[in-house]
Amino acid sequence: MDDNSNPLCVSVVIVNYNAGQTLVDCIESALPQVTEVLIVDNASSDRSLELCAERFPSEVKLKIMRNAANLGFAAACNLGAKAACEPHVLFLNPDCILSKNSVPRLLHVLEMTPQAGMVGGLLINQDGTEQAGGRRAVPTPWRSLVRAFGLYRLERYWPRLFFDFHLHKHSLPLGPLEVEAISGALMLVRQEAIRDVGPWDEGYFLHCEDLDWCMRFRKKGWKILFVPDAPVVHHKGTCSRSRPIFVEWHKHRGMMRFYRKFFRQEYPGALIWLVAAGIWLRFGVIATVHCIQYTGRLARSR
Repeated sequence: MDDNSNPLCVSVVIVNYNAGQTLVDCIESALPQVTEVLIVDNASSDRSLELCAERFPSEVKLKIMRNAANLGFAAACNLGAKAACEPHVLFLNPDCILSKNSVPRLLHVLEMTPQAGMVGGLLINQDGTEQAGGRRAVPTPWRSLVRAFGLYRLERYWPRLFFDFHLHKHSLPLGPLEVEAISGALMLVRQEAIRDVGPWDEGYFLHCEDLDWCMRFRKKGWKILFVPDAPVVHHKGTCSRSRPIFVEWHKHRGMMRFYRKFFRQEYPGALIWLVAAGIWLRFGVIATVHCIQYTGRLARSR
């Protein structure tokens, strides 16, 4: 189980957009563990692909697909999945560094659980602490309001009513755990399940497409598992720092699409409206803060 000397029947799909040296580090961590690494580049303008060519000049397992424009994360993932030659596809963010035995452990759990359509590992920060998002419940409209207004602090008294959808503050399970959703930063998925469920929804440009896919997997009867002994260091935000408002716009737009798609018929219109108002209010606040910070940096640079 802990020997990755022989590459596994896994194709890795990495969507790149200006990830720089981080992309090279990500590829280095993946190559020994898998059959092939597919880079789907969304028209990067930095030197990330040049750095790859310099570091891996004759690597036969590395393939690069270049898009003429930035198609978004979901569309790029679909291109990679179609090109993958193995029965299992690992969708991996370029700012993730796999630990030595992460892929064997993920694949072992997937193969030992026929009902599982996808598995995810333990996303950690550089200091070893667990990140939010690697294991989570679906952020329903009610759960989103609970988190937005800090009501999750009441979870200890009324756990079923004020449940926080992020699970990283809970104790790590001793073994694989079924969850409602994992992060698109690290998803090992069966090609069989993709054919059953369908591809990523390309109506999302950036963010929330992973939640959408998890919802659709579960609706089709596939289980989603979190594997705590498959740690991956996630340098979160590496590709998004240069355009924070652009990223936030698509994140909040993705939230709206997600709620309209899955909860419009299940929740009262007033609650959906309140969630929508909260989403765009949050975006307005974040965008304003970024503008103020940018103006301050400009003033200091003069």
